Amino acid sequence: MIKNFLRKLTPKFLLSWYHFGWALLGVLIYRFPSKKIKVIGVTGTKGKTTTCNLITDILNYSGFKTGMMSTVNFKIGEKNWINQSKQTMLGRFKLQKMLRQMVKEKCQYAVIETSSEGILQHRHRFIDYEMAVFTNLSPEHLERHRGFENYRAAKIKLFEKVAKKRDSVGVYNLDDENVEYFLAVPVKNKYGYGTKLKIKNEKLKIDYELMITNCELTPQGTKFTANNVDFEMKLLGEFNIYNAAAAICLALSRGISMEKIKEALIRAKPVPGRMEVIDKGQDFTVVVDYAHEPVGLEQVYQSIKIFHPSKIIALLGAQGGGRDKSKRAVLGEIAGQYADYVIVTNEDPYDEPPLEIIQDVMNGVLKNSQKKLNENVFSILDRRQAIIKALNLAQKGDSVILTGKGGEVWMCVENNRKILWDEKKIVEEELEKLYR
Repeated sequence: MIKNFLRKLTPKFLLSWYHFGWALLGVLIYRFPSKKIKVIGVTGTKGKTTTCNLITDILNYSGFKTGMMSTVNFKIGEKNWINQSKQTMLGRFKLQKMLRQMVKEKCQYAVIETSSEGILQHRHRFIDYEMAVFTNLSPEHLERHRGFENYRAAKIKLFEKVAKKRDSVGVYNLDDENVEYFLAVPVKNKYGYGTKLKIKNEKLKIDYELMITNCELTPQGTKFTANNVDFEMKLLGEFNIYNAAAAICLALSRGISMEKIKEALIRAKPVPGRMEVIDKGQDFTVVVDYAHEPVGLEQVYQSIKIFHPSKIIALLGAQGGGRDKSKRAVLGEIAGQYADYVIVTNEDPYDEPPLEIIQDVMNGVLKNSQKKLNENVFSILDRRQAIIKALNLAQKGDSVILTGKGGEVWMCVENNRKILWDEKKIVEEELEKLYR
């Protein structure tokens, strides 16, 4: 509370210089590690974590020792561990320290999930990015950035930084309606992917285009064709085909063959908490996903169709701490449209009253919906109890989808406290109780 109060009172330029100063100090202490490793930045609204992991998997499989920092996990070569920082992009000191560790371990590449918040706080400063990947863009963090245009501009700064390198590489989702803003930055080598490959502005030259066709979605994974090469993955959902396409383009820019990429992708494992199916022998489907903004949530609900559920039981909440309050009712409305039963619960309230956040989401669920409170819609503050309710509602052939937490390891509550949270483990525990 005090920290947020002081931030509001401090002039914007002083805050910027404060963050810049810490970035400079961090890189001086760790001796500019990114100058000794090739750095790939992945930015966008959705798909960053999975794209980072797929790029790393392909590079490692192709013989390159690679380090990675993402919202969910860290990797250095074959070593993989959970990110417990509750940060998409580490702070200036920790980020530079991790890069120094990668250099020490003789990594050739570093893959960094690069957030708009990180860019706003100069965490990307003094990192020699050579490659940048744009996954997609939809409204998020709008209060923090004071509008969508500022949010987009923050993401574009990564490409502006990359463009300064002699052999810069950019990878772009050509199906995204904002892609031309990113393509306008003069990156030397541009790789685009998509299902349409049609850019309105003919002046925006693409050096290599990856056409995605023949998408097939099943409960076991995905199949698709990229420039006449057939691919198969264990990852679920159409959005993961886009994430894979971004990774393919990046790998091609490194001279890796399509055959090698194909072999790596078929071995790739889903990222924890990203469209993750939990199977303890129950006769209904349970999926955990991180989706916490409207576009991502709708994509997850659409992806559930691959299981041909008799009913959909949706559990969701929304973040507190003043984060994107306007999206709460929208999240609820989407859940109300897709799910047969909706359970609204706690997520990460921070210092906001959790019941008020839940009510904001509930207002959206009940809007334009035939569902009624206590019949098809439930408000349960305790998230574990909400999970128990969802599992008890499920019958044979149903699908339970739990969104908002994904693979996170903390729940953030008042007074800067963090409570240990493992959604997958809790679901597994409760399923075991049901089937004893």
